[in-house]
Amino acid sequence: MDEKSTSSHQRILLFLLMVAVFSVFMIQYACPSSSECQMLHQLGAWFTLRGGPGIRIGDGESQDGLQKDPYIAEDGALARFVPRFNFTSADLNREVDFNIKGDDVIVFLHIQKTGGTTFGRHLVRNIQLERPCECHAGQKKCTCLRPGKKETWLFSRFSTGWSCGLHADWTELTHCVPSRMDSREAQKNQPRNYYYITILRDPVSRYLSEWRHVQRGATWKASLHVCDGRSPTLSELPSCYPGDDWSGCSLQEFMDCPYNLANNRQTRMLADLSLVGCYNVSSMGEDERWAVLLDSAKRNLKGMAFFGLTEYQRKTQYLFERTFNLQFIAPFTQLNGTRASSVEVPSEKQQRIRQLNRWDVELYEYARDLFLQRFQVARQQERRQARERRQQERRRLRGRFSAKQGRRPKPTETMSSTEERRTESEVLLSDWWDVDENSTMEDYIGNVEQW
Repeated sequence: MDEKSTSSHQRILLFLLMVAVFSVFMIQYACPSSSECQMLHQLGAWFTLRGGPGIRIGDGESQDGLQKDPYIAEDGALARFVPRFNFTSADLNREVDFNIKGDDVIVFLHIQKTGGTTFGRHLVRNIQLERPCECHAGQKKCTCLRPGKKETWLFSRFSTGWSCGLHADWTELTHCVPSRMDSREAQKNQPRNYYYITILRDPVSRYLSEWRHVQRGATWKASLHVCDGRSPTLSELPSCYPGDDWSGCSLQEFMDCPYNLANNRQTRMLADLSLVGCYNVSSMGEDERWAVLLDSAKRNLKGMAFFGLTEYQRKTQYLFERTFNLQFIAPFTQLNGTRASSVEVPSEKQQRIRQLNRWDVELYEYARDLFLQRFQVARQQERRQARERRQQERRRLRGRFSAKQGRRPKPTETMSSTEERRTESEVLLSDWWDVDENSTMEDYIGNVEQW
């Protein structure tokens, strides 16, 4: 009797458990929206969180079965992002038809102390490719060839080297890259497609990072600064120090040099310098000159295939993958502690740095706004596509359920009235705005570049 009683109890428990599991699935079927059956969804969530076998919420999933957003969780304290600049749909929907097997080339414009070295290594070592780049220990460059061809698809420090000069800027690259590619490889019947990319960084952090780098002996003397076919003369671009390098310079000395190329470096390197007479500063007033350079830098940045921000590593990864339809193997890492971030700088000196780099500050605010709007648009589109797939799956399951009950759904029953109302309301929203997607992290000065 004891054995029969135990067996009977086990059957009853198993039956109740199966009923509970089936009930949870029916809740999701009958009430796909939590707003329609809030109490039932709460009960279902209570059960699944407390150990219903076979229906546990997996790592990285929320209670409604959706993936948790990894991009919001990693950037710091939440803050409401309010766009300041108006961009067209074409500016925000940035996806290119990159053909790695054809003639397309990615060109990486590497600005000093923006985390470009780390990003450059990602490009040659961390992308899932049919033909991965060949990187060997002890060699500074990797071989990145197209599948089935002896042609490169990447023009960067770690693939082609500094072929257009050390840290070549926009002015140099746009004039140099096509001729360099033609000299390296056979000329094509049709022009190659060049997709320019870059990484920007908070101006104060970048400036402090460059100062520390110069303080340790870096000079970048090998940079050519070619503009309109020639390098600048010594009178056009004087040196800040008399010796071989500027080792041991103080922050005050670094800030006091009026010829320091660290000032507004990002704006200058992204602008077309030929618009202001290259390095001949006598052609126009200083403010007028920098206003022209800033407008040019904004225009070039907006027209680039992609740019990322050092302060938003995972978002940078996400937008690059979506833009080029390429996937990274390992996720990017957001780092906070570097030598530059560990420097204690008084507030008055920080303010002086911002003033010295006021054009970079304005460029970065513009870039950050565009970057986050692009991210919002991409995430909104991704959610819309996922919602459409879920709706299609629900309609398919309802059709199967109706067929099993001996009733075929009418054509008008393919979508519930609630779904129709929800779809209509979604159409009324602006093209990209999503309340759930417009929370982003407060920008911070901490930088992520490893020394």
